[in-house]
Amino acid sequence: MLLILTVLCIGLILLTFFTDAISGPLSYVAAYTVVPIEKGLDRVGQRFSEQLDDFRSLEEVMAENDELKKQLQDLREEKNSLVADKFELTELRELFDLDDRFSSYDKIGARVIGKDPGNWFSVFLIDRGTEDGIQVDMNVIADGGLVGIVTEVGPNWATVRSIIDDDSNVSGMVLSSSDTLMVNGDLKLMETGDIRFGQLTDEDNLSAVGDEVVTSNISNKYLPNITIGYISNIQKDANNLTKSGTLTPIVDFRHLGTVLIIRDLKQNGKSRN
Repeated sequence: MLLILTVLCIGLILLTFFTDAISGPLSYVAAYTVVPIEKGLDRVGQRFSEQLDDFRSLEEVMAENDELKKQLQDLREEKNSLVADKFELTELRELFDLDDRFSSYDKIGARVIGKDPGNWFSVFLIDRGTEDGIQVDMNVIADGGLVGIVTEVGPNWATVRSIIDDDSNVSGMVLSSSDTLMVNGDLKLMETGDIRFGQLTDEDNLSAVGDEVVTSNISNKYLPNITIGYISNIQKDANNLTKSGTLTPIVDFRHLGTVLIIRDLKQNGKSRN
């Protein structure tokens, strides 16, 4: 059996070496079977390679997209910071002008750190207190005029009630005529941008719309000649002796970030607020 197999193998070797009697049919068969399979496998491999390249490109695009998103977020934060810095710079410039205007008073700056619910800064909290020499009844100014008065003080905080609060009453004076009046806080009316005044003693009819109203000398809490606002409406009362109306505050009570506290208390005799 071994001899037969050996002879058969040698015969096949010689046959394939000197002729194509076997290799020819095998090549023919391979052309229709093996070669298409090889081509198919090659196309599959090429397609897989292309998909792999596309996946790598997609990963690179996603990584680049994430980087761009991060850069955009950084730019937004930088923009917000610049806007905040600009707003704060504007406030500080206004406070500097106020500081120069009331240079005779001892003043200290403070940041607003809290407020009552609502759109308006009627009652709010600042980051200065007794450790900074703050006392109750000290006047608070900003935006070129009167904000309100300190009502409560802690070691490093204080509460301020503004002139637009419903419980606020300020003795004022029309600067052009020196006629006195009372400015009353009114949060409902403040939605229109104004607050009320009354008890205007204008015997000579000198006061008019547009006149500046300041704190009067007869107040026992508010220092004199601090701008409150400008008359926006004026009319005679039913008694024909006094006038009342509305005025527009000089301070923007929707947006308060920094204020100045005047650390000098009013020292004259007791009278109206």
